[in-house]
Amino acid sequence: MLFRNATLADGRRRDVRVSGETIAAVGEDLGGREGERTVDATGKRLLPGMIDAHVHFREPGDSHKEDWTTGSRSAAAGGVTTVVDQPNTSPPTVDGAAFDEKAGIAADSLVDYGLNGGVTADWDPDSLLDRPLFALGEVFLADSTGNMGIEEPLFLDALAEADARDVTVTVHAEDAGLFNVSAREREDADAWSAYRTARAEAAAVERACEVAAERDTTIHVAHTSTPKGIDIAKETGMTCEVTPHHMYLSRSDLRELGTHGRMNPPLRREKRRQRVYDRVVDGTVDMIATDHAPHTADEKDADIWDAPSGVPGVETALPLLLADARTGDLTYERVRDLTAANPADVFDLPSKGRIAEGMDADLVLVDPGKTHPIRADRLHTKCDWTPFEDREAVFPELTLVRGTVVYEREDDRPGGESETFGDAVGRNVRSAGEATGDSRGPAARSGETESIADLAAEVVEERPDDER
Repeated sequence: MLFRNATLADGRRRDVRVSGETIAAVGEDLGGREGERTVDATGKRLLPGMIDAHVHFREPGDSHKEDWTTGSRSAAAGGVTTVVDQPNTSPPTVDGAAFDEKAGIAADSLVDYGLNGGVTADWDPDSLLDRPLFALGEVFLADSTGNMGIEEPLFLDALAEADARDVTVTVHAEDAGLFNVSAREREDADAWSAYRTARAEAAAVERACEVAAERDTTIHVAHTSTPKGIDIAKETGMTCEVTPHHMYLSRSDLRELGTHGRMNPPLRREKRRQRVYDRVVDGTVDMIATDHAPHTADEKDADIWDAPSGVPGVETALPLLLADARTGDLTYERVRDLTAANPADVFDLPSKGRIAEGMDADLVLVDPGKTHPIRADRLHTKCDWTPFEDREAVFPELTLVRGTVVYEREDDRPGGESETFGDAVGRNVRSAGEATGDSRGPAARSGETESIADLAAEVVEERPDDER
């Protein structure tokens, strides 16, 4: 396949040739070949496919919410060419047998994937870490879907086990000791945000980063929702991700979203949201990851204390970011880095994340001149709703995974009759020869084992106008 006159993220107009699974050439005026499909990309952007380092495709155990076929179709339609599935399934991915079961199911994926391993009191690190694991985590430092929250001593054990095998650890950082229990008396949709406080995240991020630095290792902090949490990760040499819902939604949106806006960590005040967005723009945040966590509308239609936490997002993340690039709020280069280049670097995927000769041909073609409103009934996830209903977005016209077209759309709207999907060509990126790198930085090791919850006595009460 030959893309002619495509505009790359940095603004260069180039021809890009795909041969087999890789990018064979990037240049000007590349000659066509007999039998080669040629795509006129004039006026369009060609980007590396998004690497979404945080999804919950719900199999095994909850395939009524999502499965690997629907989840990966949704990913492909949204320009995501690699997904990383989290361990809080049923059974949880905490031993070799559970990993093998999930790996068999993931063979239905249209896009490439990684499988994370989980940490619980009864995990089996020997068998789990003997598998082609993408990373360890998300390690839950507070309860979430799946009831996999752990205390700090087990977190220390997990760091040691991962360090011995050069496996990255991803952390869900919230300190339950700093939750606002008085909010439990409320029944409004905002009660969840009032309960799981911003300082509960910041304190847990700080402690987790300290522990990692003391042991001369690095961690990756999942779904940071506060500017302070982001700053702590950056200052301590760790990496972090931000979700689209924490970029674009705030507690002000809960009046409309109701319990559909419950997630962990929760939505924050509008000023915090804006400051998180600013850190996405200025380079402080390493990557965007969706935390795609589908539940049906019926399940979410419950009171605030019974509704499950999580929102869908794998199909709408890149389109929302591209809409911001179209208006100049983000640059296309920043979108590329947030969604592809940086995740590839952080998680050591050397053949992914860039458009260059020899790289995997994971490519997304979009027309930035055309936007479409997000409509839940046009998306491809089993989740029958979206928190981004009616927002304008730039959707892909063509998505390739290692040179194979897995999604294609003609000129009509996303979700229309012209859409076609390819076969399930996805494979485990760790089994495919990708290295599991050691991205840990320098720091002193220590035997500190103070409980995260003990920080409650050391944290000054947060002022209402403290937007960090």
